[in-house]
Amino acid sequence: MGAFALAFAFLTGAGAAEAAFSAHGSAKQVYVTGLSGGAQASLLDSTGRTVAKKRADGLGGLLFRDVKPGTGYRVRLSKGGAKSAPLTVLSTRPAPPSTDVYNQTLPTDGYGYLTTRDGTKLAINVHPPSDVADAAPVSIHLPRVSTGGPSPTLIEYSGYGYANPAGPTNGIAILANLMGFTVVDVNMRGTGCSGGAFDFFEPLQNLDGYDVIETVARQPWVLNHKVGMMGISYGGISQLFTAQLQPPSLAAISPLSVLDQTQTTLYPGGILNTGFAVAWAKERQHEAKPASPHGGQSWAYKQIQDGDQICKANQVLHGEAANLLAKIRVNDHYKPAVADPLSPITFVHKIKVPTFMACQWTDEQTGGHCAPLAEHFTGAQRKWFTFTNGTHVDSLDPETFNRWYDFLELYVAQQAPITNAAAYRAAGPVIYQEAMGVPGQSFPPDPIQNQPTFDGAKAAFEQLQSIRILFDNGAGGSMPGAPQPGFEQSFAKFPIPGTTGRSWYLGAAGSWATSRRPKRAPTPSRGTPMQGRLPTSPVTRPGAPAACGPRRRPTSGSRRPPEARRPT
Repeated sequence: MGAFALAFAFLTGAGAAEAAFSAHGSAKQVYVTGLSGGAQASLLDSTGRTVAKKRADGLGGLLFRDVKPGTGYRVRLSKGGAKSAPLTVLSTRPAPPSTDVYNQTLPTDGYGYLTTRDGTKLAINVHPPSDVADAAPVSIHLPRVSTGGPSPTLIEYSGYGYANPAGPTNGIAILANLMGFTVVDVNMRGTGCSGGAFDFFEPLQNLDGYDVIETVARQPWVLNHKVGMMGISYGGISQLFTAQLQPPSLAAISPLSVLDQTQTTLYPGGILNTGFAVAWAKERQHEAKPASPHGGQSWAYKQIQDGDQICKANQVLHGEAANLLAKIRVNDHYKPAVADPLSPITFVHKIKVPTFMACQWTDEQTGGHCAPLAEHFTGAQRKWFTFTNGTHVDSLDPETFNRWYDFLELYVAQQAPITNAAAYRAAGPVIYQEAMGVPGQSFPPDPIQNQPTFDGAKAAFEQLQSIRILFDNGAGGSMPGAPQPGFEQSFAKFPIPGTTGRSWYLGAAGSWATSRRPKRAPTPSRGTPMQGRLPTSPVTRPGAPAACGPRRRPTSGSRRPPEARRPT
C-alpha cells in the first residue's frame, strides 16, 4: 500500500510540486503566507516567466506589489520548486468581480471581522446607539438614545486603533451614538488586528473602504441600507479617498479637519514638516508592525494574548508594511505620479454624494490648506463647508457640531433633526469638558432643529449657502478661548466672490513687501572664485517669497486635539 501511494504521488506530480504555503491574488498585488522565515519565492506570469523575486519576512509572509492585473500567475519556491495554484491579480477598478463577497453577517454589537474582495479580514467594532452609556466615564451620565429596529449607520475608518474592544483610539463614535447612529469602527489593513500590509492610502486601502461600505449596508440592522461616513483627521481624510470610488451604498460623507495635499503637508513651502507630519508617519510605521511588546498596536497584542487566533494570523503580513519614512525622503519634491494620487485636491471632483466638511485655517496637524478643496468639489451637488481659525479639534466646536448633526440626520438618517436633538444637546457640557477641557459650553440655538418635519428641515437646510466662515473663534464667549466665534458670514462659493489673490515677499528688517526686491549680486567668499553661484537659503535671500504667512496663535486655551486625547 505504501509503494502504491508513493508511485501515485510520482505520477501525479505531488510531493515537491505541491505548495505547503498559501498564495492569493489581490488588487495589483500577490500575497503569500505560510512560508518559512527568509524563504525565497518567485512570482511567475502565465508564461512561466519570473516577474519578481523576494524573500519572506520573519513570520513567513511575503507581498509582491505593483503587479500587472491578469490571470495565470503562480508563486514558486526557490528551494524545492513547489508552486501555487494559478492566481488572478485584480485591477484597482472600484467594483469587485463579484458582489457575493458582500453577503456576510456582521455582529450587531461589538467586535468582529469583515472580509474584503481579496480575502483579507479587517477588524471591526460595531457601536449601536446604546453604547453611549458604556463609553462615557463612570462618573458621567449621558442620555440614552432610544432606537427600535434598524438604525442609521456611519462608518469610521482609519489606521488608528478604531476596532479596539476597549473603545476606539482617537475615534469619535460616542458623538454619533449620541445623535442616534450606529457606528462601525474599522481598522485599515495592516493595522491592529486587521490582516494585510499597511501603506499610506494605497489604492487597495481605498478599495477596502468601498468593500466595507457595501458589506455594512447589506446588514439587516442598517436603516435604508445606505451608510454614511464620519470621522476627524485620519478618519476624515479616509472618507475623501473612499468616496472618490463612488460606492453605490454610500449616502453621504462628513470629513473633519482634513488636508488638501499630502505632499504640501509633509513639505510646506518645501521644508520638511518635522513638527507633526514626520512624527505622525513614524508612529504609523511603528503601529503597522506585527503586534508584540515592541511594536504594533498594543490592543492587538492583548487580543492575541487573550486567544484571538484571527488577529494572530493577521499579523503575518504586517512585516511587509511600506517604509513610510523612506518614501518621505525620496519624495522631497512634488512628483505628480507619486503625489497626485495622495492629494485629495486632485480627485475630490469625483465625489458625488452630499458632503459636509469642516476645517481650520490654523490647524497645527493637517495644516491650514483645507479650504481650497471646496472649489474642487464639482461633482457633488449638495455640499456645505465650515472654515474657522483654531486648532485641529475645532471642527467639533458647538456651531459646527450643530450643522454636522443636522447634515447627518437629513442625508444619512433621512429624518428631521428634531428627532434626536434633545439627547445630544443635553450632552453638550460633557462633550466640551471632556474633549477640550472647556467647561460650561452648550450648543447654540439651531433653527433647522426647530422644523417639525423632515421635508421642512431639509428645505431649510438646502437654503443655506455652501460656504460658512466663523471669524475670531475663541473670542465670542464670556471666557477667552472658549470655542465660540465672534461673528460669521456665509458665501455661495470659495474663493469668496470678489476677492483676489496677492503675493507677499520677505523684505528688509523683517518687513513684508508686495513686490519682489531686485536681486543683488552675492558677495564672493574670501579666497574662493564666485563662479556665478547664488545663495540658496530662502531665509537669507532678500525679496524671496514667503513660504506661508504669519500664523495666528490658536485661542483655544487648554484644548487638546483628538490625537492627544480621546474626546470621551
